[in-house]
This record gives sequence, structure tokens and C-alpha cells, in this order.
Amino acid sequence: MTGDKTFTLSDYRGQNVVLYFYPKDNTPGCTTEGIQFRDLYPEFQKHNTQLFGISRDSIRSHDGFKAKLEMPFDLISDPDETLCVMFDVMKMKNMYGKQVRGIERSTFVIDGAGTLVKEWRGVKVPGHVAEVLEFVKTIA
Repeated sequence: MTGDKTFTLSDYRGQNVVLYFYPKDNTPGCTTEGIQFRDLYPEFQKHNTQLFGISRDSIRSHDGFKAKLEMPFDLISDPDETLCVMFDVMKMKNMYGKQVRGIERSTFVIDGAGTLVKEWRGVKVPGHVAEVLEFVKTIA
């Protein structure tokens, strides 16, 4: 995880946690999504919610991506796909006419008791972050 920390869900007991899985640092859709989460971060904080972005990129890549976008939240590096498999986000996708295995853009909300309460799979970026925030407001 960025900042040389280890992510443990139990560290956030009593708070909502948003885990958003994205394919790759510094790509157009992932950059747009990251900027939208960054811009709405203060609103998520007002509703007792922590944000974490997750991809298979390295910590070094995440550190650069986080700094470039001035993200106030951490990004989790999952190179061995432990979290990706746990949340079943690894899918076969078409890229330039070829089948490739990659992360399906997905978002999960876990409440303060550690219960998965909402998931979005196959996410399209436009309007998604605002939709996640609206959901969090209903459980805060």
C-alpha cells in the first residue's frame, strides 16, 4: 500500500470503507475515476468513509500516480491478485481485439461492522463516484 503501510480492514472498524478496483495507473479511465474520488474525498470523510484504490500495479507506480493526482487516500498494490481474487474482479476482457485477463472496474462498500453492503461490477466511470457517495450517505 502507498506510504509503506499494510492494509487491514479491521483497522477501520466503525468506519465505512470503499474499495475501488481499477485496471491500471495512469490510464485515461483510471485517472478520471481517481480524480473524481479525490475531488469528492472531503464528502466521503464527512460520512465516516475511508477510500482505497486497488490495482495490480507496484507500490512505486502507485506512489507516482497518487502524487501526480494529489490523492489524499492510499492505493493498495495487489500484484499477486490476492484481493482481486477475493473480490472476484479478474476477468477476460477484449483489448484491441485480443483477449486479456485484467481487473474489471468494480467498487465495494463495507460498513463499520465489516459487512459488505454494496457492490458495483463492470463500472463505467461517468457518474459512478457520485453514485457511490450517495449510497454512503444512506448508511453513514
